[in-house]
Amino acid sequence: MHEREWLTDAELKIMNCLWDRSPMTAPELTRALEPQTGWTRHTVIGLLKRMIDKQTVRVEEGGALKRYHPLIRREDVQREQTTALVGRLFGGNALRLVSNLVDGGALDEQEIEELSRMLDEAKRRGRE
Repeated sequence: MHEREWLTDAELKIMNCLWDRSPMTAPELTRALEPQTGWTRHTVIGLLKRMIDKQTVRVEEGGALKRYHPLIRREDVQREQTTALVGRLFGGNALRLVSNLVDGGALDEQEIEELSRMLDEAKRRGRE
């Protein structure tokens, strides 16, 4: 997504549905999102058109309804937005982000243990 525009919060809601249940039609997306957003089918279609222009979603024509597929991976978006967050809020220092999460109580014991295992694994890989 380096050369793409960022996903808005609204677009991210659609992407999460598509990542979980792709392909989906506009009516399926509307039914999935309406309870939390109040969006109509017209809102969803407008967002999908914008996302097609941004090359984050592709449309499959054929049959009575168009089907929408994600063109970008969830992991790539998460990685890029996390990197941007670290740069914007923590001056590029990822340790400050982790410290903020730990000190703020955002991580439970199990998550802290998993983080510790991940750091140990990263150390081992660095020595190889």
